Amino acid sequence: MNTLKFKFLNTIVGTLKIVVNDKELVAILWDNEKPNRVMLGNMEEDLTNSLILEVEKQLKQYFKGQRQVFDLPLKMNGTLFQKAVWEELKKIPFGVTISYKDIAQNLNKAKAVRAVGSANGRNPISIVVPCHRVIGADGKLSGFAGGVDRKKILLDLECSVTAKKEENKGNQP
Repeated sequence: MNTLKFKFLNTIVGTLKIVVNDKELVAILWDNEKPNRVMLGNMEEDLTNSLILEVEKQLKQYFKGQRQVFDLPLKMNGTLFQKAVWEELKKIPFGVTISYKDIAQNLNKAKAVRAVGSANGRNPISIVVPCHRVIGADGKLSGFAGGVDRKKILLDLECSVTAKKEENKGNQP
């Protein structure tokens, strides 16, 4: 098995660890990562890997409000249910939030809200696969691998970009 490559990236939400294999992004991990939340193999730092540099570029654009959709090859290892939840996450538009309950209903598993929350928490590719856009049915921010404070920063960033975009639309003749 090939060794995974990684690079650290300092951002407004702390230091992220970008992890790739030969062809795909496999993880974006937090500096306060719980051990074994995402199971990965051997890794070595690589500051010049072209895929890592592309991920870094797109993340920087996102944090500057210049990118709303990521265009990266992804490899997400998990159970069939986890993968189904993660596919639902990819469908959540920039600046929009939905509830764990909504995802469970979208999967035709209305009673699986807790399982959706668990799968959401195991999302290996934070930010790019936007698990931060999932909130409680009561509208409260809850459960996020990077911490709820970071979830709020990401949602505030997206709301401000969306608001600026709407404001600019209104200023056009």
